[in-house]
Amino acid sequence: MIDALFLSIGQFSDRRIILLLVKMFLISLLLLAGLGAGLYYLLTWLFSLSSWNDGGFAAATAAAVIAAIASILLFRIVAMFVINIFSDDVVDAVEARHYPAHAETGKSASYVLGLKMGLRSALRALGYNILAAPIYVGLIVTGVGTAIAFFGVNAILIGRDLQDMVAARHIGSGGQGGDEIGSEWELRKVQRFGLGLVTALLLAIPFINFLAPILGAAMATHLVHRHRSMVE
Repeated sequence: MIDALFLSIGQFSDRRIILLLVKMFLISLLLLAGLGAGLYYLLTWLFSLSSWNDGGFAAATAAAVIAAIASILLFRIVAMFVINIFSDDVVDAVEARHYPAHAETGKSASYVLGLKMGLRSALRALGYNILAAPIYVGLIVTGVGTAIAFFGVNAILIGRDLQDMVAARHIGSGGQGGDEIGSEWELRKVQRFGLGLVTALLLAIPFINFLAPILGAAMATHLVHRHRSMVE
């Protein structure tokens, strides 16, 4: 795992990865800005229904506060949604440098497939985190319980997402939902959880969080191909 992390960090010297990072950064900011704008207009409309005279200012203030909180909570979902769309760029770059034989046999996943995988990832993340919300709230009194539960749930989800991104290049339609992925493409549960946990923790660190999805996808590429070489 550590070796895969350092190899993935070294991949940032690749021009394609640098361009992808810039692209992901801009798209993620646009999506988060869209969230803030949507909240502003929603709150402005709600305040306009009330007798509050200064509804516009109140809406702007409330939207700014809510958007700031939501951006922290939802950044993980936005980042994984975006990396699903462009995951082929990361996987292809890693394979070209470290696994040229697999790079030749891999098929570029379409942006449509990436969009479908990204939407499934986002819906899974929203669904499972909403279901786990009562647990998060109940563990607040423990001090660290909520954070442990949050990172545990999301480590499982992110690990699966990253594994499927790599498999999508090599098994065609099986990568669309992950249900048809064979055992040769599935990481061991502990390894997949570790991959997801490292990525989830990196996603929680300001500034580093923009690098985390690319690092996670690159790490997954190393881990999946090494696993394949062991089971073949």
